[in-house]
Amino acid sequence: MNFKNFSLITITLVMVMALSFFAAAQDTLVVNTYTSDPAPRKAMQELVAQYEEMNPDVDVELNITAHEDFKQAIRVWLTSDNPPDVFSWFAGNRAGYFVDRGLVMDITDVWEEENFYEKFPKAFQSISVYDDKAYFLPHNYYWWSVFYRESIFEEYGLEEPETWDEFLEVGETLKENGITPFAIGTKFRWTAAAFFDYFNMRINGAEFHKELMAGNIPFTDERVADVFEKWKYLIENDYFVENAAAYSWQEGLQFLSRGDAAMYLMGQFILDATSEEVAQDLNFFRFPIIDEDVPVAEDLPTDGFMVPAKAPHPELAKDFIAFLGSVEGQRLFAEDLGRLVTNKNMDDEVYDDLTNKGRKMIDETDELAQFYDRDMDPELADKTMDSLMAFWYSPEDYRNIMKEMEAHRQNFIND
Repeated sequence: MNFKNFSLITITLVMVMALSFFAAAQDTLVVNTYTSDPAPRKAMQELVAQYEEMNPDVDVELNITAHEDFKQAIRVWLTSDNPPDVFSWFAGNRAGYFVDRGLVMDITDVWEEENFYEKFPKAFQSISVYDDKAYFLPHNYYWWSVFYRESIFEEYGLEEPETWDEFLEVGETLKENGITPFAIGTKFRWTAAAFFDYFNMRINGAEFHKELMAGNIPFTDERVADVFEKWKYLIENDYFVENAAAYSWQEGLQFLSRGDAAMYLMGQFILDATSEEVAQDLNFFRFPIIDEDVPVAEDLPTDGFMVPAKAPHPELAKDFIAFLGSVEGQRLFAEDLGRLVTNKNMDDEVYDDLTNKGRKMIDETDELAQFYDRDMDPELADKTMDSLMAFWYSPEDYRNIMKEMEAHRQNFIND
């Protein structure tokens, strides 16, 4: 026997086996998210790199899908035989929808082992725990408000309005000077739904709003008519840019950026989508108070993560979930994006002045909601948001639109 050849063969076999062992030891964790805007995308990529550095035996495959496409694709992924291990999602009814259908995994053990019951404010437990079991990992949240161009307000001597009458005075001054009060893009209907949320919460209060969203109150209730009456005034008096349905919400920003419009009712993430120059000129105020006797409520959408019931690597997924709930797993979103994060141990100084203003506003808020299509069953939300768009084009027909929305609710509760 040629021992020299034998040695070479042996060495080669050993090397192949070693490489195979290394490949097998390198676990792959698949994470799907909707963080497609530039700043959140970068933060998520850096977050994954941080986790991989802490866990060198894990390779994370991060798949980022555009926000609206993600909402459609997730239902396909969760019912397939090859879902991701972890996916980003929304609190509220959106999370409950998957819980009710058994499509997501119970992660109570992670909550208990990491003591998230103490590390997260109690309010976040109510949107994460169903029938005493945790299914959702709340990660970051943001406030909604009326963002405005400070330079435009300063030019015309305008101050942040607190009441509805003060707000109308601001709007009339802007129009007199050739500036549209509100920028908006309604190609994706949820931007219009924000106005329904705020008019309803300011006129009828958060409890009524939540019961309406849950399908427990008829849309033909006269209190809903009050909402459409108030909203109708703004549409009919040119408070919004023309042809709003031609624009996505990001495209609607062009009117704000050019100074053609002064305000935008939007979540804090508007700061991620604008140029640095415009972002530095943005400030915000609370949606004006309409009835002082109604407790003040705000939309506070909370984003987080869930594990599919059929996750290929459940233990690895839970380890990643534990990381996401830690200070280390949330710092990038707080420092780089200015997001408010759920872990109470995060340092206060990581937030900038505008974010701290948002925190203060939320601290002075009586009630919280998620958002129209997060607080409502997805199928009912889809139908009724079509009705809201019909109202946008024909505000005078709101009584018939209320009947249409009620017909959708009846179909929903009778299914």
